[in-house]
Amino acid sequence: MEPSPAKARPPRRDLTRNKPRGTVLAERRDAHRRAAMAQARGRLAPVDASTLERDGLDAAQVRERQLAELSNVISHESSRSIWAIVRANVFTLFNTVLGACLAIVLIVGDPRDALFGFIVVANAAIGVVQEYRAKRTLDKLAVLHAPRSRVRRGGDEHDIAVGEVVQDDLLLLRTGEQVPADAVVVFAESLEIDESLLTGESDAVPKASGELALSGSAVVAGHGTARVHRVGAESYASALTAEARRFSLVNSEIRNSINRIIFYIAWALIPIMALVVNGQMIAQGGWSAALASGNWRIAVVSAVASIVAMIPEGLVLLTSISFGMAAVTLARRKVLVQELPAVEGLARVDMVCLDKTGTLTEGRMELAGTTVLRAVDGWEQVLAWMAGHPNANATAAALAATYATAPAREPLQQVDFTSARKFSSATFGPAPTAQDVPGGPAAGDWVLGAPEVIIPAHQDGVLAAAEAAARSGLRALVLAHRELRPVVPGQPPEVEAAPAGLQGVALLVFREKVRPDAAQTLQYFREQGVELKIISGDNPRTVAAVARDVGFVFDGEGYDARNLPGDMTAMADVLERESVLGRVSPEQKKSIVLALQSRNHVVAMTGDGVNDALALKHADIGIAMGSGAAATKAVSRLVLLDGQFSHLPSVVAEGRRVIANVERVANLFLTKTTYAIIISLVIGVLMWRYPFLPRQLSIVSSMTIGIPAFFLALLPNARRYQPGFLRRTLMFAIPSGTIVAACILAVYAFSRAFPNANASAEDMVAQGQTAATMTVLLVALWVLGTLARPFDKWRALLVAAMVAGLVLVMVVPFARTFFALDIPSGALLAATIAVTAAGCAAIELLYRFLKRRGAVSERR
Repeated sequence: MEPSPAKARPPRRDLTRNKPRGTVLAERRDAHRRAAMAQARGRLAPVDASTLERDGLDAAQVRERQLAELSNVISHESSRSIWAIVRANVFTLFNTVLGACLAIVLIVGDPRDALFGFIVVANAAIGVVQEYRAKRTLDKLAVLHAPRSRVRRGGDEHDIAVGEVVQDDLLLLRTGEQVPADAVVVFAESLEIDESLLTGESDAVPKASGELALSGSAVVAGHGTARVHRVGAESYASALTAEARRFSLVNSEIRNSINRIIFYIAWALIPIMALVVNGQMIAQGGWSAALASGNWRIAVVSAVASIVAMIPEGLVLLTSISFGMAAVTLARRKVLVQELPAVEGLARVDMVCLDKTGTLTEGRMELAGTTVLRAVDGWEQVLAWMAGHPNANATAAALAATYATAPAREPLQQVDFTSARKFSSATFGPAPTAQDVPGGPAAGDWVLGAPEVIIPAHQDGVLAAAEAAARSGLRALVLAHRELRPVVPGQPPEVEAAPAGLQGVALLVFREKVRPDAAQTLQYFREQGVELKIISGDNPRTVAAVARDVGFVFDGEGYDARNLPGDMTAMADVLERESVLGRVSPEQKKSIVLALQSRNHVVAMTGDGVNDALALKHADIGIAMGSGAAATKAVSRLVLLDGQFSHLPSVVAEGRRVIANVERVANLFLTKTTYAIIISLVIGVLMWRYPFLPRQLSIVSSMTIGIPAFFLALLPNARRYQPGFLRRTLMFAIPSGTIVAACILAVYAFSRAFPNANASAEDMVAQGQTAATMTVLLVALWVLGTLARPFDKWRALLVAAMVAGLVLVMVVPFARTFFALDIPSGALLAATIAVTAAGCAAIELLYRFLKRRGAVSERR
């Protein structure tokens, strides 16, 4: 039965719901670009497939594709766009409320009461300028150190930027490189590609001619060529690879806490605003009387003052500036911050997993010695061939300086090295003497790899020699050989396990140069209470020897990760005991990170190879070396551009400065929000006239919060990270804000209960507002003084400048007139001084109490 027309098509779902607006717009742009690219591809001139797969595109064909916009350029940036920066700093919830208040004051009130509007504009402008400067710096570094691709054009090899790859380009794929665009494999020699970052599948995928290599995947073994099939927005992983580099606000305790605070304040504003407006209208004689007499204007301005006081408008701004300035500071030290919260994140880390090669050592190997175990013809030439192979890893390539004469003939088949396999092999067949150089390699299987992987147990002498080398901190490899076995044409070689029946031919020992800064950096982390795990694919004894060379203290000879249990809980138990691990596979590196996270550790992971990429992606903070593989740098959050491990302490210091200073700033802003909310509630219930004019609150906000907070956010601060940012902030801000509110209400209530008999009604109101302003200025400055401790030259100068500003405002006639300050006298002045002194004493007692509880710290 045919379905009815009404039920033939289900209702369309709104797939854009619950997505950020920027993400929706980017997806729409990419969809339009994909459609345009499909049309442009159909208009391309036909190309000869055999010529293209041999020589690549010629210059005219490249130009044709560039004009058709069939390049690999992706619209996503490494940081927020200029419009996103403006939108984030200008079009916020709080700025919308403050903008509406500004418009109301300009229409119905005194323009002098609109001073807060200019402060909001200045704050937004500072935020835009500072973040734009940070964006420019980071974008320049990102472009300078962006990954590149190797292509063949016109028969020649070219090293080009990933964005310059075009449709039908012939990619040259080598170990450690990231595939820049979806491509069809043309030629493959033992080519294996890791697609784990795309599919989550940890096993490398062998690729043969005609198969698809996805963008974002990484070559882990072999080499080959591939013809670009889809570029840019059309590629499978364009969104994934862009997301790894995009400005991100994830996993930040500071931002999460501030967002929660803003959420609660935003909801509280609605009922409090209604209460305040009603209270101010009643204070002017009731709604009817106020509307008839025109005093509703005074009520509206007073309501605006209460609303402005409750909004911590500069808190988000200063947090963004702190992150941005920290990123710029680190950029000058050759540390690229790919996600701004990583600055904070490394300061929160309590566990660092260090990949030995390329992190503790320079990653360059040199041959330290060779021991001939059994003379087999041509073994030196075999080593020369393996050293010169395009897929040679760093260890095999180090043989080239000693063994340079390669055999004239190519092997019948070969298996390339991978970190999971831990060996490479080549099978040479017999050859006529005329075609070979004297002493050519003997026919058979030649295998170069880890001794314990390729040497049978009964050859214990070879294994003992390798163990002795490993205990000395050397990396030992064995070249082994077996007689030629019949090779079935078309049958793939053994790749998962070494061939049986191998005999050791030569024991090769290599040394790695330890970084001169490694010992000092590890000592720094130990002094800061950060636990360290050294992990490597090398022999555990080799890893242990290097660990001792850099001053790492531990028991035992290193743990063989091949014995690690598969169960996550059991693995975490082992990791509680062991700190130096060898023979760690790429999948195990990820599992180690996850196991440590399961024990509530905040984990940082360093690495430089493709085999580290999966672990870096899952770590709380992934740190890549600048010389590392493109795939590794793409998923990391920090890149040490010059590869100097010694930069990490400066990253920790910047993170600590940001966390500690933002906590100080948050205490200031939330203290103000607390006392503003309490005053609004009490005034609204009692239906009193609001005790401040908007212009008076502007001077209070500027001198006790805005100006000092800006400088406090940028001053040095080396206080160690302590979890509980929001709890500590509220433990100080709520009691201190309550004390300030009590002082303001006490002085204001006194002015209303004991009016000056010789003053007019308006003068009494002005004196009461001035007394409240003086009280909040003095007590809030005491709050500033407690949060600025311990005093150094700059903090003392900052507090002194704010006190001097207060004196000037009270002394200079123009300032008193502008801010409508009528200095009280007699009993009201005495009450103001007494209440202010009591309030400052209460703040001091609160500070000392919280200091004993550990909720505040005086450590710089």
